[in-house]
Amino acid sequence: MTNEPPPHDAPPHATDDAPHDAARGAPAVGPPATRTASATPPPGLTRSPFESETFTSATFVTVGRGPLLALAAVWALTRAGILFLLWRDRLGIGGVASEVYALYHYWYGLFALGTFPPGDVTWQYPPGAALVVMAPGVLPWLTYFQAFVLLTLLADAVVVLALAHADSARLTHGAWYWVLGLPLLLHLPLARYDVMTTALAVLALLALKSRKPSAHRAAGVLAGLGAMVKVWPALALIGTPRGRTTREAWAAAALTALALFATLAMFFTGSLDFLRQQSGRGVQIESTVGTGIALARVTGLWRGFVELRYGSFEYVGPYVSTLGHLALLLTALAFIWLLLWRLRARDWTAATPADAALAAVLLFTVTSRVISPQYLIWLLGLAAVCLTSRATVMRPVAVLLLPAALLSVLAYPVLYMDVVTGTWTGVVVMLLRNGLLVAAAALAARRLWTSAVPPHA
Repeated sequence: MTNEPPPHDAPPHATDDAPHDAARGAPAVGPPATRTASATPPPGLTRSPFESETFTSATFVTVGRGPLLALAAVWALTRAGILFLLWRDRLGIGGVASEVYALYHYWYGLFALGTFPPGDVTWQYPPGAALVVMAPGVLPWLTYFQAFVLLTLLADAVVVLALAHADSARLTHGAWYWVLGLPLLLHLPLARYDVMTTALAVLALLALKSRKPSAHRAAGVLAGLGAMVKVWPALALIGTPRGRTTREAWAAAALTALALFATLAMFFTGSLDFLRQQSGRGVQIESTVGTGIALARVTGLWRGFVELRYGSFEYVGPYVSTLGHLALLLTALAFIWLLLWRLRARDWTAATPADAALAAVLLFTVTSRVISPQYLIWLLGLAAVCLTSRATVMRPVAVLLLPAALLSVLAYPVLYMDVVTGTWTGVVVMLLRNGLLVAAAALAARRLWTSAVPPHA
């Protein structure tokens, strides 16, 4: 008989094959590889004040008698503010919305002709992204821009409802974290399709909390769809418990991705053109390694320049290629570390899949040659899922992401010209933002390892 990790925060089994008695408090029987995680986090993982059993959403907001109504009211108020900023669109360099009404709309016209953008260096996304770009077409009575914003708000609302439902008995701060954290990115989330992508990953991780095999397959389908839209949602499955859950979720993800790719390749030409654009990317000015170049540039130690390439500003000059290859090497090492963690992990909790997903996406973000401000949408969404469980070890990581999000919109669009021209103001902002992301990635990796890998494993 098999047994899946129980929903929400009940102490789960370490694997699908652990006996049912473990869920009722009886000692689990089996080899060390199937040892059940203790209900109490390992020593050293409860240093944060956010670990307290009494820490709830009321710590952030006093919601009185109507927590769901309060959540809905705050969501409506903050999103109205975001819409106002989007309507004005004058902060910093302005023009944040142009990516939707100009670039996305242009791509929409090409998809209507049955082709992916031919020779377009700004098209760097998997084929499934075409579905998101074409989605506003289901609302023909609106302009493309209006329909896109409305669909993004709907995806945002779905995330809020899913997070609230994940712990409806307590309405913990996972839902509040998303509702209050996303506005830190100002109006950027409504002018990029990353909220829709994040919704797929959030729903996939929440589905993994269920004990039903059908939910695990649904999680795989959602992760597979997300991977075909923007790759990273595939990491939502990196922390699935060994056994039946992993087999069902991973198989469903692979079949979904293959089926969607085959379908799109059948009806559209140039479905693999994005690979050519991705392979040609250099070191973007907002990336972690790019910040090192910026510091050398402002101090006079690097003689190069910034150029608009592949839809973003990149560094051109000495050592850039070497640093780009170094970033790729670090990404490969991060992937190897994740595989090693998965092989050595023994203790799974209900929070482990979400904790692992957040750690994985953080590692790949800080080692990437490109860090766009909308990447913080992914991280905030994953952190919010982590916070729906009391078993999570990612609370301090979630806290670090909030100032990182605020600094990201300071970098773009508010102070973007300072970042591009390399003034001390721009360099300091990027040092602080990327420093927080690196610290969050290192902390997430450490806490994930110590929470799941026995000391002498």
